[in-house]
Amino acid sequence: MEDPGSTSSPSPTIYDVAQAAGVATSTVSRAFSRPGRVNAETAERIRRIANELGYRTNPLARGLPTGRTALLAIVVADVTNPFFFEIIRGAEKTATDAGYTLLVADAQESDEAERQALDRTLPLVEGVILATSRLSDSSIRVVAKQRPTVVMNRVMTDVPSVLTDNAQGMRSAVEHLAGLGHTSLAYLAGPEASWADGMRWRAFREATRDLGLKARRLGPFAPTLAGGLSAAKTLARHSATAAVAYNDLVAIGAMRGLVRLGVEVPRDMSVVGFDNIFGSDFCSPPLTTVAAPLRHFGAFAMQRLLGQLRPSSSGSQGPALLPAKLVERGSTAQLG
Repeated sequence: MEDPGSTSSPSPTIYDVAQAAGVATSTVSRAFSRPGRVNAETAERIRRIANELGYRTNPLARGLPTGRTALLAIVVADVTNPFFFEIIRGAEKTATDAGYTLLVADAQESDEAERQALDRTLPLVEGVILATSRLSDSSIRVVAKQRPTVVMNRVMTDVPSVLTDNAQGMRSAVEHLAGLGHTSLAYLAGPEASWADGMRWRAFREATRDLGLKARRLGPFAPTLAGGLSAAKTLARHSATAAVAYNDLVAIGAMRGLVRLGVEVPRDMSVVGFDNIFGSDFCSPPLTTVAAPLRHFGAFAMQRLLGQLRPSSSGSQGPALLPAKLVERGSTAQLG
C-alpha cells in the first residue's frame, strides 16, 4: 500500500523550463535542437534552469517529424551466430564515429520475424542494413523505398549491396580438397531462402565440374551446430571423402556428429567451413575455412549506408565485392 505521506512529482516539461526561464517554449526547443539560433546567454540560462529542474530532452521524439533521429539499424538473421559478431562491431564503430547509434534486430532465421522487426524499426531510424536477409527481392525493394538500405551477402541491381567473393572462395576450397587427392565431394547446404547458399552451391558445382570431381548436394540444413549434427548423419551414408559446409557452424556440428559416428576427421573425412567465425580455430581439429573479412564487411556496409544519407549522395551504386581466402587448418588432410 502506498504511503499517504509520500509524494511523487511528475517529470518537468518543456513548459516548466520556459516558465522558469521567462521565455517561450519555442525558444527552449531551439536552445536544445538549434542552439545557434538562440542568444548564447539565453541558451546557457535555459540549459542551466533545465538542469536544475531535472528536465531531459527526448532526441528521438524531437527527430521523428524530420526523420533525423541519428539512429540506424542492422537486421541480422541470427544474433547468436558468431558470424554476425564482427560484422556488428564493424558497423557499430563506423556508425558511432559518424555520430549515429546502431540498433540491432534479430530476425531468428524467419522472414516473418524480419518483416515484423522492420515494421517496428523503420519509423525510428534513418537507414537500415539487411545482413543476410531472408526476404524476397521485392520485399527488400519496398524497404529501400522507405529508408536508405544496404543489403549484405546478396546482389541487387537497384539496392546497394556488399558481399564477399563466394565464387572464388568456394573454388579455393574445392581446389584445396582436389590437391589432397579427394575426388568425391559433398556440399552441406544451408537455408533454402539464403542467397549466399545458392551462390555457394553454384560455385561448388562449377568448380567440381571443371576439375572432374564427383559432387553431391546434401540438405538443406539449419545454419547451426544442430544442423551440422544432422548433416553428419546424412554425410556418413554417402561415399564422399570430403565436404564443404554452408557455414562454419554447420561444419563444426558435422565434425562433432562424424566423431560420434566413428568417422575420424580428417583421416576419414576432410571438412571445410565458410566465414572463419570466432571459435573456428578452437574446435578439434581446428577448422579449415573460407575466411571473410567480417569486421571490414560490416564497416564497409555501414560506409555505403552513410554515403546514402549525405546530401551529395548520387543514389544507388553497384554491388561491392570483398575478397575471401582459404585458411588451411587441421580439418583437411591428404586422402589416405
